[in-house]
Amino acid sequence: MPKSVLSDLNHIYLYSAEVNLPDTFNGILEDMLNDNEAWLKWAQCDEPQSEPMPGEWDTKLDHFQKLIVLKTFRPEKLSSAFQLFVLHNMGKFYTESPPVTMDVVYSDTDEKTPMIFILSTGADPTAQLLKFAKAMNQMEDLVAISLGQGQDVYATTAIEQAKINGTWVMLQNCHLMKSWMSNLE
Repeated sequence: MPKSVLSDLNHIYLYSAEVNLPDTFNGILEDMLNDNEAWLKWAQCDEPQSEPMPGEWDTKLDHFQKLIVLKTFRPEKLSSAFQLFVLHNMGKFYTESPPVTMDVVYSDTDEKTPMIFILSTGADPTAQLLKFAKAMNQMEDLVAISLGQGQDVYATTAIEQAKINGTWVMLQNCHLMKSWMSNLE
């Protein structure tokens, strides 16, 4: 196998699998040498965890054993492959997150337990929060502050007022004020 596809260390992993689990992996390295082009194509495709393995290996190996082979070629694909493994073996229930509503989140809050959203790229719950604030008749009591230079004073004041009056404070762009965030604790 070309080194760019299967390093020496990964070759050793598969050799070890052949030696220790001969009923399962016997002949896989020989097959890779004999059908190098097919294995290279599989290893370099965008989603190898979703594609059939070359030759008999797609039907010979179970889902877990395929994870072992995938790890040797494309370890960065293991997270997606684990999700597929759980889907195939345990069902859809364990791979999908239930939708979270503001009602559910709000029921877990009190005057000492705020709602905190840690967002990933592209996620923005602002519209949901505004809709929820309107439904709870809190729109007039919602203060939105986009943090940045000098906004820490306004944020501190808004939070102090919220603690007294029960108003709501939405702080956005907290990553711009990392040094100030410890003050919230």
